[in-house]
Amino acid sequence: MVMADPRHPRHYDETFKRQIVQLYENGKPPVEIKTECDICHSTLHRWVRGIRNSGSTRAADDRTPGQSEPLALRKRNRQSEMEVDVSEQAAPVSARKQA
Repeated sequence: MVMADPRHPRHYDETFKRQIVQLYENGKPPVEIKTECDICHSTLHRWVRGIRNSGSTRAADDRTPGQSEPLALRKRNRQSEMEVDVSEQAAPVSARKQA
């Protein structure tokens, strides 16, 4: 079996995911679904769990506000760190231009 490249993950549209979950809910064995649709075990079960819990396969739709806040703060922190890095790299260049 060929594994998807983690650097280039596959993306599936919501309609496809719902069709796969419907097959599973209708009793089709997971092994057959995985083989026919070329998806891995964890992907199938993550989609099933997401649709059962929140009605969506998107992880963000399954989070509580308390779970989402730290993620948003980490994202904002990473963005700020990148902006600082860019500023630090640009400062010597800017100083040479002014001299």
